[in-house]
Amino acid sequence: MKCMMLSFGLLLGLVSCGDDKAGLDSALDGDAEAPSFNDDADADADADADADADADADADADSDLPVVTVSRDGMLSHLSALMDIATDNDGNRSAGSTGYEASVAYVSAQLEEAGYVVSTHDFTIAQDVWNSAPEVSSGSLAGLEYGEDFAVMTNSGAGTVTAQISAVDVMMPPPDGGEGTSSGCESDDFADFTAGHIALIQRGGCTFQDKASMAASAGASAVLIFNEGQPGRQDLFGGTLDDGVDNTFPVFSLSYGVGESLAALPASAMVTVVADFERIEVPTQNVMVETTGDASRAVVVGAHLDSVAAGPGINDNGSGVALILELAKQVAAAEIEPSNQLRFVFWGGEELGLLGSMDYVFNLPEAERGKILANLNFDMVASPNPSRMVYDGNGSNSGEEGPAGSSEIEQIFSAWFEAEGMAYQETPFDGRSDYGPFIWTGIPAGGLFTGAEQAKSAYEETLYGGMAGDAYDACYHQNCDTIENLDLDMLDDMAGAASDATMRLAFLEGPLAGGTFAKPAADGPPRRPQLDWIPSSCSGHERIWRR
Repeated sequence: MKCMMLSFGLLLGLVSCGDDKAGLDSALDGDAEAPSFNDDADADADADADADADADADADADSDLPVVTVSRDGMLSHLSALMDIATDNDGNRSAGSTGYEASVAYVSAQLEEAGYVVSTHDFTIAQDVWNSAPEVSSGSLAGLEYGEDFAVMTNSGAGTVTAQISAVDVMMPPPDGGEGTSSGCESDDFADFTAGHIALIQRGGCTFQDKASMAASAGASAVLIFNEGQPGRQDLFGGTLDDGVDNTFPVFSLSYGVGESLAALPASAMVTVVADFERIEVPTQNVMVETTGDASRAVVVGAHLDSVAAGPGINDNGSGVALILELAKQVAAAEIEPSNQLRFVFWGGEELGLLGSMDYVFNLPEAERGKILANLNFDMVASPNPSRMVYDGNGSNSGEEGPAGSSEIEQIFSAWFEAEGMAYQETPFDGRSDYGPFIWTGIPAGGLFTGAEQAKSAYEETLYGGMAGDAYDACYHQNCDTIENLDLDMLDDMAGAASDATMRLAFLEGPLAGGTFAKPAADGPPRRPQLDWIPSSCSGHERIWRR
């Protein structure tokens, strides 16, 4: 998979695969489910009774389980090193940059010092180096802003076009029923289209690639696809064309309002579309180490190593990196020999669409994927206004359950927080961090999260402190995501839960699904990526749409 990075001159800039918050059609996700909270004071009586009944047996098993302490000092030393790396490399550690190379070198050196044999998994990023800013303009439509009014679709072609614009089977106002529109989905829609014109197409009815391909066959010089126009489908949206298709002209997404304005232009009006870039391939890598243990029952413990180009990424995701790096070092220092192999992986390219984890998982032979017992993912685990969140593996709150075994992983984390008397809550298990490729290929997964740009609720404030109404992390994807942007007490909590879960899976005997950690819950069959969107950006609940 390729994901575009917009680069102006030598400075990395806009990320077309989802970094523009104002331009995303978040309402399309539907109303958010009310989160499920677990508060020690409100513990379920039946659950308590079950826990008491199993306590003696569990105590015997727990007494043999290694305890690995992930120290704050150790994690803080890694966080400080990552901050220094960003400071020395244009303020970021983004994939493909010198800051990322230095991050890889630091993590590798730490692991080698601990006694591991470090390997890298190489892949490439398609980076678009822009010579000038993207543009959509007309004489009477000056001042349209990138990220507010229009955006470049992922996998768009390049070019600069000035031509008349032709609307293709658009409906204004759009239908208010459930049928939707199908502008540009059939060749008949282009029966009266003039070759060389810019095609103005309405969202709906088929994929953006279908619309672009139809327009190309009709001789369009560029394609502008505006949102459909119903409530919840009016703002600018992030869009993608299909990877591997050679799109030779610019394809942009627009808000519904901009589409209306362009459709209302006189037939003789000239419109300019600028997508002036060159696409280059940038090599990068994941970093991984393995312990001893049964390689046919590997537990992959991962965190993404890259930041966004806009900042140093110390919470996102230096926090996850520091946690699993120190955990790996302490496992080695204690000379723990797990029954099941532990595989610590530091993913690259997560901020560009889970590129490193997808390249790794999707390119594993099916037999090798079948040897992965579970994946644990740690992404943003020290947010400054945090809540304790566990991925909802059984789908009890979000409705999106993981492959069989994910429910048990959720239960492992939940049991640790309950034993420590800590409140926690479930967070949607929707594939928007590096666990996504694992669950899409039927591998059980789970992990922890402390919040991104969404606002903390009043009830969460009563459980965790902090400030209701403020973002969990007001510096999410910004240059203020520094060493000062952390809640170290929360990081300690997350490290304790992560260490416990890792050890339990490292020494698990027998099946994960329906085994020792099972709860009464129905796990669905392995899922695959949803057809209408691709993942982008870490844990921020953004989607880049295909249709």
